[in-house]
Amino acid sequence: MTVSDAQLQDQVAAIVEADTLPSIVQAGHPVLRGQSVEYSGQLGSAQLDALIEVMRKVMHAAPGVGLAAPQLGIGLQLAVLEDLYDVTESVAAARSREPLEFLAILNPRYSPLGSGTASFYEGCLSMSGWQAVVERPASVRLAYTDPAGTAVGAEFSGWQARIVQHETDHLGGTLYIDKANTRSLADNAEYAARWAQPGIGLAQEGLRF
Repeated sequence: MTVSDAQLQDQVAAIVEADTLPSIVQAGHPVLRGQSVEYSGQLGSAQLDALIEVMRKVMHAAPGVGLAAPQLGIGLQLAVLEDLYDVTESVAAARSREPLEFLAILNPRYSPLGSGTASFYEGCLSMSGWQAVVERPASVRLAYTDPAGTAVGAEFSGWQARIVQHETDHLGGTLYIDKANTRSLADNAEYAARWAQPGIGLAQEGLRF
């Protein structure tokens, strides 16, 4: 279903003018399976900045390391990313997890750099309570537009590349479960009790994937 510029503006206004943070929509909501529209100036700079700020607050409150506009019910090619959480040295080393400063990206597109891949558990704020292993390119190049309207190209590797791919996929209607090894699927309690390791070797052995 195509959303007009006026409808998009109304949706955003309802979110940024509300007294409370919006809820994150869950799998089964059609906006998560649609192709989001490219940003082409439908929102004024003040409204765009206000939406980005709300998305950042929702991401922090969840807590998460990324949030795409469809997760708030808005079918717009916009996502926010940030990973400044403390992790153990073993996790950081196994997952090539480096801090990622806050980014807001519009109309992003990624492409693999090289043929290397990495497989780790992922979760999603729109699939609350579950995690599964996803194999993704280990490094990617991302092309996007920043909120000021500047075209940007950047390269990401390790955990940063995983975040970039996960959030960009949302804008095309793809959830991580579409790319996951479904034998690895675990609810959060089982994951925490059995498979919360820096790598996935123990889970591969126990769940036979």
